[in-house]
Amino acid sequence: MNHFTYGPLTPLLAYVMSCIGSMLGLRLTAQAHASRGGSKVRWLLGAAISIGGTGIWVMHFIGMMGFQVEGTQIKYDVWLTAASAAVAIIVVGTGLFLVSYGRGRLLALLGGGLLTGLGVASMHYLGMYAMNMSAQVSYDRVTVAISVVIAVVAATVALWFTLRVRKPIWITGAALVMGAAVSGMHYTGMYAMHLTVDSQPAVVTGADALDFLVPLMTVISLITLTMLLMVILSPSEEELHEDAELLAKLELRRRTAQQQQQL
Repeated sequence: MNHFTYGPLTPLLAYVMSCIGSMLGLRLTAQAHASRGGSKVRWLLGAAISIGGTGIWVMHFIGMMGFQVEGTQIKYDVWLTAASAAVAIIVVGTGLFLVSYGRGRLLALLGGGLLTGLGVASMHYLGMYAMNMSAQVSYDRVTVAISVVIAVVAATVALWFTLRVRKPIWITGAALVMGAAVSGMHYTGMYAMHLTVDSQPAVVTGADALDFLVPLMTVISLITLTMLLMVILSPSEEELHEDAELLAKLELRRRTAQQQQQL
């Protein structure tokens, strides 16, 4: 069992993608906090796709690209793998909505962190369960529990970041921390797995990683890049605040002029 078939390439690339997804997600939540109504909902949905899709799910399966087992092929169940992507996006979105509309209350933060962390751990192990191979799989319960704790703590910290981080330099630092936490959870969960290759390998069914995972990861990454362009073209929180102040001043001048005319 080899987790680093291509050396440091896959863990490094996985970490970079996790940081990019987290960074964009934090930027989108900053836009959400400066928005109202349907616009706020759209920014939060975008953040869920960025963090859950790119920051977590794409990171997970880039890491899986470097995983090989001597003596058996590894293929993936298409529906379970797609379901793992949906789980990641849904649980992150749920956590973001809970914290955002919970107005930063501690109970909302802890509840959102617990729900999101358990969901991320479920995504991870669902993604591992989606692997088809001619081998018997078992897990070390203690290591699994540690990976779940890492997921919950990382999710809670990430949600806290979405409430507090606004400036680009702090968003970058927070994204680096989030990327390290997600990567740590992934490889801890992988370390919990033990394999016994069958003495008479059977035919392995499913989709090859290159035929299925790469196109799916490409689609999610393109969606992420599209949202990045939306963020770049959208006014920042400071710009929205300045516009609001300018409108307030113009409204004040208009009312003052009306009052003078009435006099």
